[in-house]
Amino acid sequence: MLEDGALFWLVVKTIAIASLPLAYVALARDRHKLRKLAWVTAFLTLDLIMFGAFTRLTDSGLGCPDWPGCYGHANPLSAGEAIRAAETAQPTGPVTMTKAWIEMLHRYFAMAVGFLIIVLMAMCWRRWLRTRDPAHAPWLATFTLFAVCLQGAFGAWTVTMKLQPAIVTTHLLGGVGLLALLVWLAMREEVAPALGAGARTLRPLAVGAFALLTVQIALGGWVSTNYAVMACPDFPLCHGQWLPQMDFANGFTVWRDLGETGDGAPIPFQALVAIHWVHRNFAYVVIAVLAVLAWRAWHVAGLSVLARALAVLLAVQFLTGLSNVVLQWPLLLAVLHNGGAAILVGLLTAFNLRLAQAAGQARRLRAPAYAG
Repeated sequence: MLEDGALFWLVVKTIAIASLPLAYVALARDRHKLRKLAWVTAFLTLDLIMFGAFTRLTDSGLGCPDWPGCYGHANPLSAGEAIRAAETAQPTGPVTMTKAWIEMLHRYFAMAVGFLIIVLMAMCWRRWLRTRDPAHAPWLATFTLFAVCLQGAFGAWTVTMKLQPAIVTTHLLGGVGLLALLVWLAMREEVAPALGAGARTLRPLAVGAFALLTVQIALGGWVSTNYAVMACPDFPLCHGQWLPQMDFANGFTVWRDLGETGDGAPIPFQALVAIHWVHRNFAYVVIAVLAVLAWRAWHVAGLSVLARALAVLLAVQFLTGLSNVVLQWPLLLAVLHNGGAAILVGLLTAFNLRLAQAAGQARRLRAPAYAG
């Protein structure tokens, strides 16, 4: 329960943080302010995803065990007495002043992104009411606002349900989904380039690659939220075996508390091995499909830049994932691995939008012939 005035100060902090990117967009020379704001919001959402990974990896998710404030206050300083009492009771527990600040900064940042999306939606509606241009319908921006509100709800449930893996993983997926919506919205505001020969055949592959990447991110979130990163400490084998002893049933029981089985017993180590092993081996499938997409689009006009970026990022993502195992899960590389996955989502969103636009243009060109 928030103390008197805490909600007001949370709103003030949100608007103050959001005012900085809004001022940047307003003062920018780019005349297309809506597109500029969409790209800025997408970039900040990427940063938010990485900061969320930092929050989780530093065990700061319960640094403030209530929501949206911290022990009912708008900042950890005001809640200092309660935080010190919790830290004294559990010196190695989830609540410290540092963790409380990490958690609250993440919340401030998230609320600011939500405010930017409200402004973005308002701009889209204003333009559409003025022009009634079907190409600029505001429904995508409206759905993005709904998505960020749902993401906020999962953020609250992450805290109130004590980091339950299913909730935290869904929160991660919601973050990358929100990034995909913002990238789609921003790129829709740009003039679509004409694509070269061979682009039309890439669309099923691009859609399939996006679906496989989404599954892999869910598996990666499941590894991270269950703290199974070091369940296989060697590479390419796992405990010296290609097929180590694994417990898939308990590892992939979705609805359960952190560190427990569905029956409430401590989760066995073999379940964590199963979680890690599946994520690691499914990565090979995803890498292969994304590599084929990059290779086939490498010389296609309008897609070659995206293809090259995809190839480079795919190599970097593999190296950061491998380094997490070999170097015993360093914090920086773990955060970069989360960020790399989010950027891959943005790139594949760009691929799919460009291919969808090309398909739409082809249909419009064929329409007069059918009419005749």
